[in-house]
Amino acid sequence: MAKQLLRLMTELSSRKWLSRIMGHCSHSRLSRHLIPAFIRIYQIPAHEAEKEIHEYRSLNEFFSRRLKIGLRAIDDTADAMVSPVDATISAMCAVNAGTILSVKGQDYTLSELLAKSPRMENYINGYAFVLYLSPTDYHRIHSPVTGVQAESEHLKGRVYPVNDFAMTHIRHVLSRNERLITYIAHEFGEVAVVKVGAMNVSSIRYADENVKKYEIGDELAYFEFGSTVVLLTENGTFTPRGDLEPGSKVKMGELLGLLHHTRPQPEKGNAIHLTKLHQASHDKLRP
Repeated sequence: MAKQLLRLMTELSSRKWLSRIMGHCSHSRLSRHLIPAFIRIYQIPAHEAEKEIHEYRSLNEFFSRRLKIGLRAIDDTADAMVSPVDATISAMCAVNAGTILSVKGQDYTLSELLAKSPRMENYINGYAFVLYLSPTDYHRIHSPVTGVQAESEHLKGRVYPVNDFAMTHIRHVLSRNERLITYIAHEFGEVAVVKVGAMNVSSIRYADENVKKYEIGDELAYFEFGSTVVLLTENGTFTPRGDLEPGSKVKMGELLGLLHHTRPQPEKGNAIHLTKLHQASHDKLRP
C-alpha cells in the first residue's frame, strides 16, 4: 500500500505545471532566504562556490552555481574521457544490442532514450555511464572530451524525480523525462551527452548556445535542480577504467576511461587496470 501511494505521488509530481510552479518559486528573490537551510540539509560544501552565499539572488542561482577556479582538475591522461559532472555512478556497462541493461533493475533501449535518432546505430554496441547528481552535487555539466558539436536535440517529456524510488518503481524514467542531447565528435568518433531533466528542473540550459567547439572540461550546460546525465560512447571506441563500479562517486574532470579507434569491445572483466600514470592522475583528484 505504501509503495503504491509513493508511486502515485511520484506520478503526480511529474506534471509540468507543478514543476513550473516550483521552478518559479526557486527563481524568486524571496527564495534566497532558503539557501542557508538548503546548504545545511544537504551538507553542501558552500566554500567551493564561486561567490559568497549572500551574493546569490535566488535558490536556483545558488543551485546552479559555478565553482571557484581550479577546484576541479581535468585528467591529462592521453586519450582520456572524463566525467562531465560531479555524480554517483548509477550504472556503467557495455550497451548490448541497443540496450543499457539493469539501470536500477530496469533496461533502457537507445531507441527510447535517443528518440529513434539516426545516430543511434553508432551506439548500439557502445558503452554507457548513468551519472546521478544529488542535490548536494555541483550541477554544471562539462565536456567529457575535446571535440565539436555534431548535433543538439531537445526532447520534451515529463519531469519525474530521478531518485532511487522513482528510478526503481517508475517505468523508464530516463526515457520519459525531458532531455537535452549533445552529440560531440572527437578524434576517435563521437560521444552523446544526454542530460535528463527531473522534478523541479524547469529547464536544462546550455552555458552558451553559440559555442560549438569544446576542450575537454569546458563548461557545456547546467541543470536547474538535481538530475542525471547518461554518457554514451560509440561502438568499440572506449575502454573503462578498471576500478570504477556502480555506486562509485566521481568528480567532474576525473578519468572514466580511454578513447581509441574502433575495435571489438573487451570481454567482461577485461577493463583497463590503472597503470602508475593513471593512478597518479586519479590520486591528484582526491581531496
